[in-house]
Amino acid sequence: MAAGAAGTRAVLALLVLCSMAAGAVGTTGFIKSPLSQKRLTQDSVELYCEAIGNPIPEIQWWFEGNDPNETYAQLWDGARQDRVKINATYNLHSTSTISIANLTSDDSGMYECRASNDPDRNHLSKSPKVKWIRSQANVFVIERPEIATQVSESSGKLTLSCNVSTPQLAITGHKWMHGEKVLLQDEGTSAFTSYTINGKREEHSGIYECVYEANPQIRGQVNISVAPQVVAYKKSEHGNEGDTGVLVCKNPSFPAVTTWSWHKSGHGLLENASGRYIIKSSGNKTELRILKLDIEQDTGDYFCNGTNSFGTGDATVNLRVRSRLAALWPFLGIVAEVLVLVTIIFIYEKRRKPDEVPDDDDGGSAPLKSNATNHKDKNVRQRNAN
Repeated sequence: MAAGAAGTRAVLALLVLCSMAAGAVGTTGFIKSPLSQKRLTQDSVELYCEAIGNPIPEIQWWFEGNDPNETYAQLWDGARQDRVKINATYNLHSTSTISIANLTSDDSGMYECRASNDPDRNHLSKSPKVKWIRSQANVFVIERPEIATQVSESSGKLTLSCNVSTPQLAITGHKWMHGEKVLLQDEGTSAFTSYTINGKREEHSGIYECVYEANPQIRGQVNISVAPQVVAYKKSEHGNEGDTGVLVCKNPSFPAVTTWSWHKSGHGLLENASGRYIIKSSGNKTELRILKLDIEQDTGDYFCNGTNSFGTGDATVNLRVRSRLAALWPFLGIVAEVLVLVTIIFIYEKRRKPDEVPDDDDGGSAPLKSNATNHKDKNVRQRNAN
């Protein structure tokens, strides 16, 4: 289907270009026409039109309602209390998109894309030589059915349910979604659908959608709402004296926090007006900046508090402020250890010297001399005896 539509557009563009090359000035043709669509009230719709010609044609959008007495009226950007938006580009050819937001039943009807490149096409008194070419699409706006939603909790499980009252459309299946993720899908035709989650409400807060597969789709929103589940980005922060300290808290739960506040143990509420504290909060995040950290004043526990329509939550952040010389302590410790070791070695060597053995020139020669004298006296006595 997509390949066939692209091929048709290419053929039309080629035919128009060929006629332009042959000198057929004023020729205009559509290479893409708007398509009929079904929508629910409060939805939005978008129609697209593309034309080619020489010179490049102008595109206009017209509307005719379902009332038999109603005639075509031109639509402008900003019409219908600014619900109508028209975007057009004129480059190698003309493209135009009309989008209508927050649809009502009065938006049902015939939408017409008109294209013309006749110089007199908008003249009030002259009739254009070349008529406007037209391409039409119907938009059917159907009343949105009511969807009853419910969240129940029992035995550690959450059950989400949707029930369409008096469905006017044929249902061919259901889907449960959380953001862009599809949680459950089936081909049931019932007006009732449910989805079960294992866990506590606080662990699974957020926006869930039940989707009924029909033409058009029917969507219902189921909210699991809890008090803020505030957590600290870091439970313990460190900063150097004189620097700026940054403490951060977040709320991952739904709905978002409406009011943030910061307190310090022994100090009370912290405010921007104090001069040294700067608090920046947006939705589910808050940040406290402390200027020119001081060891005596700023060390301690800080409490971030978040509040929404379902309650209050808080978290604690411990801040430790270090001296600027803190980085030198390891080096100074090593130097001290070396000094102590050198001192011990020096004292040991000093005390060891008096106990050393005397040199050979002093004490070692005396005993040898005494032994030699004794041997000589002994020999003399032996000769006298003989």
